[in-house]
Amino acid sequence: MTAHQPDAATTAVGNPLERLTLDDLRRRTSVKWRVHPPDVLPLFVAEMDTPVAPCVVDAVRAALDLGDTGYDIGTTYAEALAPFAEERWGWVPDVASSRTMPDVMVAIVETLRVLTAPGDAVVVTPPVYPPFYGFPGNEGRRVLEAPLTEDLRLDPGTLEDAFARATGAADQGTGPGSGRRAVLLLCNPHNPTGTAHTRAELEGVLALADRYGVRVVADEIHAPFTFERVAAGAAPFVPLLSVAGSDRAVVVQSASKAFNLAGLRAATLLGGPGAAADLRRIPEEAGHAVNHLAVLAHAAAYRDGGPWLDALLDGVHRNRGLAGALLAEHAPAVRLRPADATYLAWLDVRAALPAGVPAAGAADLVLERGRLALEDGVRFGAGGAGRLRLNLATSTAVLTEAAQRLGRALAGA
Repeated sequence: MTAHQPDAATTAVGNPLERLTLDDLRRRTSVKWRVHPPDVLPLFVAEMDTPVAPCVVDAVRAALDLGDTGYDIGTTYAEALAPFAEERWGWVPDVASSRTMPDVMVAIVETLRVLTAPGDAVVVTPPVYPPFYGFPGNEGRRVLEAPLTEDLRLDPGTLEDAFARATGAADQGTGPGSGRRAVLLLCNPHNPTGTAHTRAELEGVLALADRYGVRVVADEIHAPFTFERVAAGAAPFVPLLSVAGSDRAVVVQSASKAFNLAGLRAATLLGGPGAAADLRRIPEEAGHAVNHLAVLAHAAAYRDGGPWLDALLDGVHRNRGLAGALLAEHAPAVRLRPADATYLAWLDVRAALPAGVPAAGAADLVLERGRLALEDGVRFGAGGAGRLRLNLATSTAVLTEAAQRLGRALAGA
C-alpha cells in the first residue's frame, strides 16, 4: 500500500504522535497512566499519546473565558458533524432528528431501553468491545454472540442463528419476524479487529435483521479512523445510515476517539427515517448529563480539526507498517492481521506463548515479564483468548520499546 503525499495543511501540522516524550506522558493522570506502576509501558486502553488539537484548545479556552459553562441545548453537535460527514464520507446526517447524548454507551443504553425490554436479547459480534456485554447485561438484556469469521468479517450464518435465538423463532418453530424484540449491536468500524465493513456486508446484515425483525444499532465512534485519505487503496468507512435498508437503523457518532477527547466526552444519536420516532421516545432526562463544554470541544474538532486529524491518520498509518516490521524482528511468532481501520492492532500470540502458558494467560504473562500492558483479548468475548490489543497511537520510540518488551516477555527473558 503506497501512502499519498500529505497536503500542505497536513504537513504544516506535523505528526501529533511525535510531539510528546514518555516523560511528558507520564505526567498525565488518566487511566492509561495511573492503573499500572511507572515501570509499565501502557498501550492498552484507547487513549492516544497526542496533545489536544489546537482548535479544540482554542474553543475550550474561549468558552472558559466567556464563562460559557452552562447547560447544553440544541443540535450544535450534529450541526458540526454534518459537513464533516459529508466531506469525508459523502453522507449527510439528519440534524433535525438527532439527539445529543453524554457519551456513546449512554446513547446505546437509552436506545436499548426504547427498542427492547428486560429479558430481550442483544446480539454482538465477538471479538468485540467489552462494554457491549456489560452495559446491556446491566439493563437485564440477554447478550447473544454471533462470532466473526476466521478472517474477522461479519458472518451471515452465525448472525442468522443468533437472530433466530434472539427472537425466539428457533425455539418456537415460527417464521422469521414473528418473535420477541431484539437488537444487533454493531461496531462499525470494528473494535478490536480494525475491520471496516463493506457496503455489501452491511446491506446483507440489514436485510437479514429486517427479515427477523431485529433492530440494528451501530457504534461508529471509530468512523474517522479509516485511511483512504492517506493510503492508496485503503478500505473506506461506510456509514450505516448511507446503506440501503437502513431506514430503521440507529447509529451513535462521536469525535472522542479521533480527537482523544475521552475526558470531554459527548455523542450524537442519529437514525434513519423509520427510527426518528424512536429517538423522540428517549426521555429528555437522558440528555441532562450532556457536558456543554464537551459539545463545544467536539464541534470545534469537527469544524476545524481536519488537517490535524489527517496528520494523525498519516502517523498511525506509518505506525501500522512499523509495527509489522518490529514484530517480525522481535516477536516473529506473533501474528498481526492487516486492519482497515482504528488505531488499534489485534495480535494473535498463541503460537508465541512459552510452553505451559494458556492462551487466556497471555496478557498477564506480557505484563509480568515484559512490564508491557496490552488489552487482554479474553475481555472481547469469543475468539479473544490468546489475542492482545495494542494501541498504535503513540510515538515510534514507544512503539519500538513495546515490541522489544513483547519479544522479551514471550521469549522468557
